Amino acid sequence: MSNPSGSSPASPDQARQAAAELDSWVREVVVWHFSPETGCPFWLEYAAKLSWDPREEIKGFADLDRFDAFEDEWLRGGPVERWIPRGMEGKPVYIFETGGSTGVPKSRISSEDFRIDYELFSETLSDETFPPGSDWISLGPTGPRRLRLAIEHLAQHRGGISFCIDMDPRWVVKCLRKGWVEGAQAYKEHVVDQALAILRSHPNVKCMFTTPKLLEALCAKVDIAKLGITGIFCGGTEMDEAFHRKAREELVPGVDFVPTYGNTLMGLACNRPYVPGEGYAITYFAPQPRAVLQVVDPESPARTVEYDEPGRVRLTTLTREFFVPGFLERDEACRSEPITAYPWDGVRDVRPFGSLEQNVVVGVY
Repeated sequence: MSNPSGSSPASPDQARQAAAELDSWVREVVVWHFSPETGCPFWLEYAAKLSWDPREEIKGFADLDRFDAFEDEWLRGGPVERWIPRGMEGKPVYIFETGGSTGVPKSRISSEDFRIDYELFSETLSDETFPPGSDWISLGPTGPRRLRLAIEHLAQHRGGISFCIDMDPRWVVKCLRKGWVEGAQAYKEHVVDQALAILRSHPNVKCMFTTPKLLEALCAKVDIAKLGITGIFCGGTEMDEAFHRKAREELVPGVDFVPTYGNTLMGLACNRPYVPGEGYAITYFAPQPRAVLQVVDPESPARTVEYDEPGRVRLTTLTREFFVPGFLERDEACRSEPITAYPWDGVRDVRPFGSLEQNVVVGVY
């Protein structure tokens, strides 16, 4: 369980140790993905075109800038087998998608990562407000996304059962882009109605995943605390300080509210430990060393911005299943300093990239 004291600034020694552990893990992951015995076809073919050997010359995280910028187009279309490491041979493989409201969705393969990611996240949850043995409900995307399986595993890992709903966020985005507001609203009502049916029928459901917009829609109809919910973990790029305050003070007072920032490539980044009386700022920390979040200059992604300076979010995924160096996310944020709970950089005030200059459609998120 997270300790509120973990919100204090990290010491230089803690930061150095975290950096050393990251460098060590980078070396291990690079050797895995670029060795003929364990690597995947994509990275082995990529390495064959280089004049240098990543296994010999990548000594730490900073050296990953030697790779070309990772193109999201590489994740669109097939064959997806090109991403399966030979070291995973014989393991069941899942395909998880992200995007896809227009054009071909991006895909990533997975076998165990979604389980590992959510087991790590489970360690940050309070056993008092997310009681072991209690059941869960997930108000989030289903279909080809990893979230449904991840929440199911989280519930099972904590000794419970997960209930889920049918939800296709791509349909909502299409409705909004066509100006069919009534259709999007009707779909949101359909999602909320499914959740209410479950909550009213299964008294052991005490834990919930949902998005900010769906939480507001649900709370407009019912007091979910009276239906037995004691802990909520909530994800979505529209979660800001104002919503965090509203959730704790108005929507679900007395319910443990845990903001998260996650996606198909990264896993889950946790918010800094909440300390009553110290404000509602949202600052996320990646599950390092399995993933690293940086805030970089949009025009020069190799340059990390200064602390408290805004920039574009850059993600590096570092697992044996999947290696993605320097992926520019569709989000922007401010860079935050390390804390004792997470002695590496965080990202604050995450929002869709360019949202201050243009109208970004985010659907039910």
